[in-house]
Amino acid sequence: MTRTLATARRVAAQLLHDPRTLALVLVLPSVLLCLFRYVFDDSPATFQQVGPQMLGLFPFILMFLLTSVTMVRERTSGTLERLLTTRLRRGEFIAGYALAFGAAGLVQATVTSAVGILFLGLEVDSPWVLVVFAVANALLGTSLGLLASAFARTEFQAVQFMPLVVIPQLLLCGLLAPRDSMAVVLTRISDVLPLSYAADSFTRLTHVSGWNADFTVDLAVVLGFTVVSVALAALTLRRRTA
Repeated sequence: MTRTLATARRVAAQLLHDPRTLALVLVLPSVLLCLFRYVFDDSPATFQQVGPQMLGLFPFILMFLLTSVTMVRERTSGTLERLLTTRLRRGEFIAGYALAFGAAGLVQATVTSAVGILFLGLEVDSPWVLVVFAVANALLGTSLGLLASAFARTEFQAVQFMPLVVIPQLLLCGLLAPRDSMAVVLTRISDVLPLSYAADSFTRLTHVSGWNADFTVDLAVVLGFTVVSVALAALTLRRRTA
């Protein structure tokens, strides 16, 4: 546990000393949300309906990109090789990264949710539920980024995993069309994608007040995928890029 926390502190310190990364994590999601709000300036009802889902999607996408690229950089620069010659284990290394980027995702989701609710007028009956699922989506993006980085040899290849991992989930999660209106095969695929459950909860937030059993199931699925992805990332972690 001590080595895991030390790794998390090292990664957090790197994030705090990189202004561009801080802007990507803390500022860009809010800017994108503002842009989305004013794209539909003449149709505020559209923002009220789709805005909660955007609060979940932006942290998911950005944390996936940031985590996957950073992990590949650690490997190609030789940092991972040097660290694993010490007593640090692969699982501890991945857990430390997950903690650091998970904390960044927590801050990112909280800031973006506050901007959406307080400054853009997003109306939800249970703001705290919105924040919970925004954070869960950020953690999901982090864990999938860690897993995808194990199969990328360069930072550019890490970015190329986005069409494979992220875009199909965006298309099938119910954001563009209700999942039960899709072709049966696509509905079945969406049933096993974690982002579908998060999107269902964000949609439910627009007309449900408080917490219910459906939120519990959706959150359990998202966090379950997160834990499994982190475990698989630890098992597939390579010391060097071939």
